[in-house]
Amino acid sequence: MAFLKTIDSKFFHNAIPYKPMGKYAHFLTIRVTESYPLFQTDGELNKARVRAGIEDSTPLSRLAMFKRKQSTPERLVGRELLRSYGLVKPEDCEYNVKFAMNNPDCIIYGFAIGDSGSEKSKVVVDTAFSITAFDESHETFTLNAPFENGTMSKQGEVTSRINQQDHIRPQVFFPSIVTLKDPTEASFLYVFNNILRTRHYGAQTTRTGRVRNELIGVVFADGEITSNLRWTQAIYDCMRATNTLHLSDPLNEDDVLTAAKTAIAQLMAEEFIVHTDLIGDAFKPLLDEVKTLTGNEDRVKALLKQAMNESQAYFTAYVEKPKKSAAKVG
Repeated sequence: MAFLKTIDSKFFHNAIPYKPMGKYAHFLTIRVTESYPLFQTDGELNKARVRAGIEDSTPLSRLAMFKRKQSTPERLVGRELLRSYGLVKPEDCEYNVKFAMNNPDCIIYGFAIGDSGSEKSKVVVDTAFSITAFDESHETFTLNAPFENGTMSKQGEVTSRINQQDHIRPQVFFPSIVTLKDPTEASFLYVFNNILRTRHYGAQTTRTGRVRNELIGVVFADGEITSNLRWTQAIYDCMRATNTLHLSDPLNEDDVLTAAKTAIAQLMAEEFIVHTDLIGDAFKPLLDEVKTLTGNEDRVKALLKQAMNESQAYFTAYVEKPKKSAAKVG
């Protein structure tokens, strides 16, 4: 069943292949913080000391958004949708506890169950870095846990439940490339939809962590493309050259998106692989078509069903252990 009319079907496989076949779909995403998320390990915000730009060699400390901080929320959104439409039963497949192994989440994003089997993820996500420096991208908050009367004291004793925590500021931008290897049309749309739908990332996602994904394009290629870090550095150089890198204030989102499109176009021009770039205006028809499709209940059901059928076929052919034949009665 074909879902998309705006792009050529040659970019997709008819079924999920068992071996790598050299087709890649790269989703070009700018992740924009809209509250005070936490991307941390061992109680501290993740950061890295790197070069500011490709042209600008100044060392710069940047916030880092590790790959699991990106892929886990997106696959959980997909799992929620599969349960919502009755395609996966909660008791049959529980994330990081019990994988059913035969649904789109398990087959596309991968799983590992000790001796029972494993499947390598077909979704490749690497660490993303903030465009702006660590010092301009975070602030420290004092947190408290008051008693039920709303105060910090009870019967003359003051609680010690006061703590400090670094949070990432709103309107911090993390360029991120999400790569899907050997996509079928259904798996492409499944991952696409997960990126569009995911709204919370990082720790304490029930109370904070609001992040919006701005997709600026998709690149179809016969290999992997540039890294998140290099793209971020190229954006930094572009904004510095156009005088739009005002470090004391939040970056203007329009300026960031413009620089992101310019930077990725420049980087793709340097690539030595076969690629088809849908960026900016060339990407809009596909984005509009996907949003229309994923906003229609019947079409979403059909998409998820197709992804489920493909995953079950893959499971039966390549993952499921062959059933032992009954012993012969002699």
